[in-house]
Amino acid sequence: MDKLIATGGKPLSGEIRISGAKNAALPLMISSLLTRETVMISNVPHLNDITTTMELLGQMGVGLQVDEKMSIQTDASTLNSAVAPYELVKTMRASILVLGPLVARYGHAEVSLPGGCAIGSRPVNLHLKGLEAMGTDIIFEGGYIKARAKRLKGTRIFMDMISVTGTENLMMAATLAKGTTVIENAAKEPEIVDLAESLNDMGARIEGAGTDQIVIDGVEELGGTAHRVIPDRIEAGTFLLAAMVSGGQIKLRDVRPQHMEAVLGKLSEAGAAVETGEDWISLKSPDGPIRPVGIRTSPYPGFPTDMQAQFVLLNTVADGMSTVVETVFENRFMHIHELRRMGANIELDGNTAVIQGVSRLNGAPVMATDLRASACLILAGLIAEGQTTIDRIYHIDRGYECIDEKLALIGARIKRIPGAYFASRSDEPVS
Repeated sequence: MDKLIATGGKPLSGEIRISGAKNAALPLMISSLLTRETVMISNVPHLNDITTTMELLGQMGVGLQVDEKMSIQTDASTLNSAVAPYELVKTMRASILVLGPLVARYGHAEVSLPGGCAIGSRPVNLHLKGLEAMGTDIIFEGGYIKARAKRLKGTRIFMDMISVTGTENLMMAATLAKGTTVIENAAKEPEIVDLAESLNDMGARIEGAGTDQIVIDGVEELGGTAHRVIPDRIEAGTFLLAAMVSGGQIKLRDVRPQHMEAVLGKLSEAGAAVETGEDWISLKSPDGPIRPVGIRTSPYPGFPTDMQAQFVLLNTVADGMSTVVETVFENRFMHIHELRRMGANIELDGNTAVIQGVSRLNGAPVMATDLRASACLILAGLIAEGQTTIDRIYHIDRGYECIDEKLALIGARIKRIPGAYFASRSDEPVS
C-alpha cells in the first residue's frame, strides 16, 4: 500500500490550476444513462472514483471513449443491464445515483445497498422515499435495492433532511417522469446547479436549482450535450489552506470564487490577505500569527463539512483557542486523534472540537481515515518539524488529482513511496 512522506518547515508558494470537481463529474457521467444520444463531459479529474464510475457504466453496456485530456464521451444507446453490483458500489457510495436514471429510462434497476461509511451514516432512505412517491415499487433482496416502475409520475417531494445525492438522484429521475415534480428542502450546492444546467442542455425542464425548491417538468426523452465540469471548490480550499498554514502565498486559476464565500471569509478572518477575480483567487498568509476562527459546518452556502478537517489544522497552529462544530456527519473527527500524535492540543466534546493552538507540530507516522482527513494530515506533515509518514493514502486518490505532484509544484517536500519499496527504504530522507 502506497504511503506519502512529507517533510515540513518550508513555506508553500506558487500558482496552481484547479481540477474539475469530482462531486460534479460523477452525477454528470451518470446522467448519461437518461439518453440514447452521446454526452461529452470535459474537465473531468483523473481520480479513482471516476475510474470506478466508468467501470460501472461500462458493465451496464454504456460505450465510453476517453481522450488525453480526460474528456469522456458516453453512449448509453447500447445500455443492456440495469444492475449496479456490490463489488463496485461498496467502493463508492455515489453509485446509488444510478438508481433514479435507470428506473426513469429503463423501467427497473438493481442496485446494491452501499453499506457503511467511515465518516458516518449516509442513509439512502431519502432516495427511496422520493422514488416511491413517484410510483416506484421497491423491495430489498440479497443486499440489493430492486426497483420497478412503468413510468415515473411527477409529485411533490419534501426532503426530511438536506441531501446532495438525494436531490441529484430525484432530479435526474424526474426529468423523464410524467408531469411536474417539486423537490422541497433541496440541496443548493454548486454541483446541483451544474447538473441541472447540463440536464437542461439535454432537453430537461428544470427550474430553481441552487434554491431550496426545484421544479422539474418531465419530458418524453432527453438528447445529448457537451458540458464542462465546474472547478473543485474543495480542492481549491485545500490548496489555500496549504499556503496559509505554511506561511506562504498562492494563486489559484480555473476556480470560481463565488462558490467559496464561506471558506474565503474564514481565511480572511484568520488574517490572510485574499483577492479574487472572475476565475482566480490569490492568498498571502499573515505576517504575524494566524488568528483562530470558530467553525460550524452546515449545508451550502454554509461552511462545508469537506473543509472542516483542514480548518481544524489551521486552528491547531493558530494563536489562541477556538471551537469547530461538525453538524453534517457524526463521525468526522477521526483526524484529530492523528493530529494529537503530532502534538496538537485538541479536546472533543460530542460534535465539538475545542482547540488550543500550539507553536509547532512534530512529524510522526499517521493514518488517514477518510478523504478530507487525508488532506489535513498531508498539510500537517508539510508544516511539522521532521518527517511525517501518511499511511492509507488511497483515500486521497479518490478525491484529489495528483495532490502530491501539485504540492511539489509550490515547493512541498513530499514523496510517494510504493508499499513494497517503503519497507526497505523507510529511513531515506525526503529532499
